[in-house]
This record gives sequence, structure tokens and C-alpha cells, in this order.
Amino acid sequence: MTDVLHYAAFTDDPAGGNPAGVVLDAGALGEADMLRIAADVGYSETAFVTAGDDETRRYDLRYFTPRIEVAFCGHATVATAVALARRHGPGALVFTTPAGEIPLDVTEDGGTLRATLTSVATRTRPAEPAELAAALKVLRWADDDLDPAFPPHVAFAGNDHLMLAARSRERLADLDYDFDGLAGVMRERGWTTVHLFWREDDTTFHARDPFPNGGLVEDPATGAAAAAFGGYLRALGLARADRITVRQGEDMGRPSRLLVTLSGNDDRVRVSGQAVEIPPSPR
Repeated sequence: MTDVLHYAAFTDDPAGGNPAGVVLDAGALGEADMLRIAADVGYSETAFVTAGDDETRRYDLRYFTPRIEVAFCGHATVATAVALARRHGPGALVFTTPAGEIPLDVTEDGGTLRATLTSVATRTRPAEPAELAAALKVLRWADDDLDPAFPPHVAFAGNDHLMLAARSRERLADLDYDFDGLAGVMRERGWTTVHLFWREDDTTFHARDPFPNGGLVEDPATGAAAAAFGGYLRALGLARADRITVRQGEDMGRPSRLLVTLSGNDDRVRVSGQAVEIPPSPR
């Protein structure tokens, strides 16, 4: 029987954050096995360690939603790093993923383990008028729902995410979209999520990430999108601080905190968060 660990990432509370499945010994599993396990687990993603060296602390990872494989997943990466640190101790790790090599550092933080991942090189481009119009239609947003201070872009940090800024917190809170319609637009464009955000102040953003391609209405914490978002802010000169906090999951009852660190001379982004094991449900 495959041993699946259950973690909540970007939180210190098992009832918060984003749940992820973690399989630390997946070397004998085929792709169909991993997809079946991810579907059985039912979280937005499950990470599988398919190979590794405990001496060098280098590991190969693959990520599966209940429906598809994805190239990179931030919250499952953080969860896997913490799970490995619980087995082998805190310190540096390197994950080889379908998106590229991801260095990590795991530290103790008030008795809870915190993992910081460094993304692959980020990039961003303006959203094309046709793809923006298609996305707004299925989101049931109007043009004047957007904050003109943040141009719509498609940003990359291992996979692509559409960046859309809400004009108000109320607009962000009202998430009522065409699930199948958005899934179709995202599949056509190759987007992993749509990253909807609102700026509270210079260092705090609120975010929501519809994830219909993963079979979920919404993802409660999205490290990959946070990394892409950081790259977007830096590239457009919109970051007012080198470190920002992304608050996600609050509208769905799973509050999450993602710390995003930017560097002016590095096109990569660092995303940090805690992770805790989710205890088994009582029988």
C-alpha cells in the first residue's frame, strides 16, 4: 500500500492553508498509479518523490491534480520539503521538477517547519485582448471591475497564470464564475490558474485562484501563482517593497499566508510558508 502523507501548506493550522498529498517513496509508481492516487486523495495536488538521494538531499518530484499532471505546484513543494525535513532534518534541498530545478531551504520557526522555495526564472507578457475578453466573460467580470493600476498579464514561474487585479475587495470576494467555461478558456490558453488579486497596502495583497482544470472551484493557497505574481510585480515596476504577503483562502475558510521575496538582480522569486501535517480523521 502506498503511504500518502497529508499536509496543509502556507499555514500553521491543519484546518487552514492548502491541503496537499505527499508520497515520499513513489519510485515504483507509474503515471496511471500517481493519477489514481491523486484522484483518491482529492486535494488540488499530490506530490510524488520518484527518485532521490538522502545524502545530497536532491529529489525528483512530479505533481498530479485529480485530473491531470502539472509541471509545478508551490504548495505541494512546500509540503514535500517539510515532510522530508521531518524525516531527515531541516536544511537545504533541491527538487528537480518538470518545470526545472527548485532549490529550497527548510528552517525551524517557533516549533513549526518553514520552507522557502526559489522559483525558476519568471517572465510575463500582456494579456491579449481576445483572451482577456474571454476570461472576463466566463468570470462574469466587467472591464470596470479591474484595477487600472495593474495591467492584465500572463505570468510564468514554472507554469502560466493570468493576472487580474480587482478594483475592490468586494469584487474579489464575489467569486461566481462559469466553471466549465473558465476551464475551457484555461485549457485553450494553457493557464494553470487565474490569479485574482487586490492590493490592501504596500506590502499586503489578497488573492483568489480559480482552479477548474484541477477539478476545484478555488485553490486556497497557490505558491506557483504567488511566484509568478512576484515576477509580474517586479517586471512592471509595481512592487513597493521587496517582501510582500499574499493572503489567500480567507473567503473559503482556509486562511493562508504566502511570503513573497523579490530581488532586483534576480529574475527568480522566493516563496515561503509553513506546513503542518493534517491528522487522520477519527473513525
